[in-house]
Amino acid sequence: MSDLTARLVPDPSLWLPEEEADALACGTHGNPFSVLGVHESVDGPLLRVFLPGALGVDVLDRQDGSFRCCLTGMQIPGLFAGRLPYAAPYTLRIRWPSGEQLTEDPYGFGLLLGEMDLYLIGEGTHRRLGQCLGAQPMEVDGVEGVRFAVWAPNARRVSVVGNFNSWDGRRHVMRLRHPSGVWELFVPRLWPGESYKYEILDAQGALGLRADPVALSTETPPNTASVVADTRPFTWHDEEWLAHRGERHAPNRPISIYEVHAASWRKHGGDNGELYSWREMAEHLIPYVLEMGFTHVELLPIMEHPFGGSWGYQPLSQFAPSGRFGTPADFAYFVDQCHRAGLGVILDWVPAHFPTDPHGLARFDGTALYEYEHPFEGFHQDWDTFIYNWGRREVHGFLLASALHWLRHFHVDALRVDAVASMLYRNYSRNEGEWIPNKHGGHENLEAIDFLRHLNDVVGEEAPGAVVIAEESTAWPGVTQPTAKGGLGFAYKWNMGWMHDTLSYIGEDPIHRRYHHHNMTFPMVYAFSERYVLPISHDEVVHGKGSLIGKMPGDEWQQFANLRAYLATMWTQPGKKLLFMGCEIGQWREWSHDRELDWFLLGEPRHSGVHRLLTDLNHLYIAQPALHECDFDPHGFTWVVSNDDTNSVFAWLRWSATGAPLLVVANMTPIPREGYHLGVPRPGRWEEILNSDAECYGGSNLGNMGQLEAEDAPLHGQTASLSMTLPPLAVVILKPAEPA
Repeated sequence: MSDLTARLVPDPSLWLPEEEADALACGTHGNPFSVLGVHESVDGPLLRVFLPGALGVDVLDRQDGSFRCCLTGMQIPGLFAGRLPYAAPYTLRIRWPSGEQLTEDPYGFGLLLGEMDLYLIGEGTHRRLGQCLGAQPMEVDGVEGVRFAVWAPNARRVSVVGNFNSWDGRRHVMRLRHPSGVWELFVPRLWPGESYKYEILDAQGALGLRADPVALSTETPPNTASVVADTRPFTWHDEEWLAHRGERHAPNRPISIYEVHAASWRKHGGDNGELYSWREMAEHLIPYVLEMGFTHVELLPIMEHPFGGSWGYQPLSQFAPSGRFGTPADFAYFVDQCHRAGLGVILDWVPAHFPTDPHGLARFDGTALYEYEHPFEGFHQDWDTFIYNWGRREVHGFLLASALHWLRHFHVDALRVDAVASMLYRNYSRNEGEWIPNKHGGHENLEAIDFLRHLNDVVGEEAPGAVVIAEESTAWPGVTQPTAKGGLGFAYKWNMGWMHDTLSYIGEDPIHRRYHHHNMTFPMVYAFSERYVLPISHDEVVHGKGSLIGKMPGDEWQQFANLRAYLATMWTQPGKKLLFMGCEIGQWREWSHDRELDWFLLGEPRHSGVHRLLTDLNHLYIAQPALHECDFDPHGFTWVVSNDDTNSVFAWLRWSATGAPLLVVANMTPIPREGYHLGVPRPGRWEEILNSDAECYGGSNLGNMGQLEAEDAPLHGQTASLSMTLPPLAVVILKPAEPA
């Protein structure tokens, strides 16, 4: 054999077994680390690389860039191999048809994730998955790049793909770490901003592209790729807020929440305009909410979700703020600005279910990985979504880590857990024969109960001062009781019963309200059984339900009067407050996620009157301890008149922790009532501190000239009484005058 022939014929010892080479070429090789990279042999270090489409590969010394050897093409296109003169860190100089590329070999790096990380992932107790799995920019062995890691225990092969490898799943096949089921790979010279997905050859042999379940950033929909996030620490300025937020969330403090859908609050140029970014929301939303006197802003889910029409309630990226509004750092900026302004931030969070989109979590590795296997447990018929398998340790841990990510990484103050009832009951919205009982034969979902209790306990440990709020629509006992006493451990629960009963009442024509009087009094029977939030949320102004003012009966004057009376009632009854955006301006149109609020209405007196009333109610609610200090103490509320169904009049006292009273009187008919006698706990002068019928709110300005004198004459179980004028369809609030 001539010298030229010897140089052209590859060393047979470099060749791969045919089945190994075919597996690389076909993209079915599940462990390329076993054949690629550097391997010791009797003849010295052997290096193989697989770079489909490459024209040639040189090996350079990583330290000084000197040439070490040229690799030879092997039995399949793109496979190159050669013997290194010595074993030391190296760099590849790859010749592509488009030019040269210098990079390190992904198969030249050792194990990446530590054994403790893998153990905690498998145990479901890793509380910082956002810093472990997913795409993590880092330096390994002195080389900058991105470490990718994804849990897919039943996959045959997992690759990370993107523009950096022409979306070729044969290029960056990951290493499976047994027994955790986590695949990992370090891709050198990759930077934040790079889009990527995982190409998974699943347990059934099907090939598909999946977004990263633990992505920290995503492309803007309708694009569905994950994005390598910039994980450099954000510079926070909210130390003072965090130090005292636990006090702000205490049961005896005022909590008034403005619920916002970020994509439709305001837009540039009107309904069809561009969305506000988080930085623009900080500039415009924060001063608006503060001026109105709200203590918190609650955002409908901002976790990335493919379908905007789900309002965020079908998220697929439980660790990534939606790319619709900017970067994760932009969202952190928004939260920081809220805190610096004295405003709390609540996020809606959805651990109950996830959508079926093929790039998402559904049968992620070809098996029911995140969801229950059986459709009677794992598929939600109402929403066409999959139900998380909370009983699987890794899924339990995934969701727990997501909650902690928002609370710790983004300094969010509270999570409102969506659809808790659907989690608690195995037969939720299912007919007989369509659900599987628990191990005791009951309908309770024991795994979900364990998860929710664990969630609330862990939040208390890991995020001091932060709270978790339940949207729970049934009479499940002990939702806000501590877990140590058998409860679920939530800080607060939405009072859906109050919402349904009071909206039903206020929707009746006043002439018929006498027959529905109990709808206003019954909620007080159980008002102190839990720590409640009184919610008028987005769910009440969509899907044909009409706007809040649209629910009010009568002519336009009566509709506005009813709305003002309803809001004043809500703000003076026990429970924290939540109001969805648009209700504060009396918007006529039902809310639509596709357009902004009807801000032009604030130029009309009656609409601006509602806005001003709500602003005054918020400020009064904060300023008057009787309206918030004893929200969850039966001694903080006393009926004065609860049975005057003939006149549709209600009157109650609110008490502060020191025993200071406020009197609230509601006349729910359009008929003014002169000389209406009411018992009060003190004789002397009482001041009228709010009247929803005031002219400045758009009312008829009927009232009591700002003050009344109570006589020393017992009535309604009180030691004194007064005679007052009740304005039509109005609420009046009075307090004893301060001593001169």
